[in-house]
Amino acid sequence: MARLWLLLSAFAGFTGVALGAFAAHGLKSKLSADYLAVFQTGTHYQLIHALALFGVGLLALHAPGRLVNLAGGLFALGILLFSGSLYLLTLSGVSKLGIVTPFGGLAFLGGWLCLGLAAWRLA
Repeated sequence: MARLWLLLSAFAGFTGVALGAFAAHGLKSKLSADYLAVFQTGTHYQLIHALALFGVGLLALHAPGRLVNLAGGLFALGILLFSGSLYLLTLSGVSKLGIVTPFGGLAFLGGWLCLGLAAWRLA
């Protein structure tokens, strides 16, 4: 599983940087300042959790376990739901997509909880 988490980390990091640059250069004149800030919040959380996935990948190499894998899955789900919903909301203008965002936030929280529990159980 370590390989999966490291690959997802690289993908999330790469796309987070690309989307951030796209927002800063390509969307600056197309989105309102509020929507641009929302989009940037999505990239910010994506990049933070790309690093979290990297940590999960490293931990999975040294102390694999169910909680470590659950943390990775929840971080990946959080990126998809939280950041993805913010991207879609700003690009489509469909504000109802905002209802998905908190579920991504809950996934992030669950991932950090699982990571903490996994660390607590380390010998």
